[in-house]
Amino acid sequence: MDKSQRNYFDFTLLLLIFLFMIVSCIAIYSAQKYSPYNVNFVLLQARWYVIGLGASAFVYFFDFDQIKRISPFAYIFGVLVLIALFFSPQSIAPVTKGAKAWFEIPKVGSIQPSEFMKLFLIIFLARVISNHNEKYMDRTLQTDFVLLGKISVVSALPLAFILLQPDAGTAMAVTSIVIGMTFISGINWRIVATLGGAATLLLASLVYIYLNAPDLLLLVLDQYQLNRIHSWLDPFADMQNSSFQLAYSIMAIGSGMMYGKGFNASQVNVPEAHSDFIFTVIGEEFGFFGASLVISLYFILIYRIIVIALRNKGPYESLIATGVISVLTFHIFENIGMVIGLVPITGIPLPLISYGGSSLLGTLLSLSLVLNISAKTKKYMFSEDDD
Repeated sequence: MDKSQRNYFDFTLLLLIFLFMIVSCIAIYSAQKYSPYNVNFVLLQARWYVIGLGASAFVYFFDFDQIKRISPFAYIFGVLVLIALFFSPQSIAPVTKGAKAWFEIPKVGSIQPSEFMKLFLIIFLARVISNHNEKYMDRTLQTDFVLLGKISVVSALPLAFILLQPDAGTAMAVTSIVIGMTFISGINWRIVATLGGAATLLLASLVYIYLNAPDLLLLVLDQYQLNRIHSWLDPFADMQNSSFQLAYSIMAIGSGMMYGKGFNASQVNVPEAHSDFIFTVIGEEFGFFGASLVISLYFILIYRIIVIALRNKGPYESLIATGVISVLTFHIFENIGMVIGLVPITGIPLPLISYGGSSLLGTLLSLSLVLNISAKTKKYMFSEDDD
């Protein structure tokens, strides 16, 4: 084996980001004709892409030892901002769609701190897990429970303040990060299986309560969230009120059939089509064929991140890649699932396509870390695992 080395930069991942930018701008251009706002969302999205790629280029030059060192400060900063958001007056943190989740900044727009908190949590949780595993090389049930306690404490603070907003969708995204990173942390499979069984039992209990005494769910959900569950189970029962958005979303995607109606030829007015429901525009205008292409791009994106995670031998870097995979997979499944009626509506954006500065910036910064991992990975030329 030749001992000379080369860095590997994943240009496929970078190309995918630019393809998603094109898809996003095309879909938003078609969707914004239904928007009640007199705003050119395509130009704003393009601006956020430029800002995000610029910030990603800056993050790219950080060494992972530096990222690991600053991760506790980033985490603390993120939690403090969430606390500040909770206590801020409505003049700068208005309640929108029932949630106090955004800062309104003049000449900048809305900033959602929880989108960046997901990234801060990933890099800090990766540090906590990797440091623990380095300290306890000989694993026991006791050390695994200690690690589980550390993960729980680190996750509890941001999760609590996100739930207080309340923002159930983002809270589930944070939970997906924790589950994914816990799964590969090296914790004994018996503990993981027990936690999985407990979660399944809890979910089954909630389903039983909903079927037999749904009003009891108001102890943990508000009426708006409960109505979303009602509309999910029967989207055409109350099309003029709570299930209007989902019913029209299903009709829009269904009307696209195999090849769609054509670019900018959509006819079904779905609320928030430029943001959370952008996939309805893709489905209606480009049909099953176009929607399948977009989903295929996401499969390739996740696959490339998995390849990078497996190629890299550093535990800290691999944990970061796992966190990014977990949150992206959840967002993709949840968003596409909710617009076709597969899962309840949670207000989760479609990564890299939905309009939204905070979501786009958070996703691009996460992917910049993955690109950083790929570039910092050393590969031996003529090695057996070389592509």
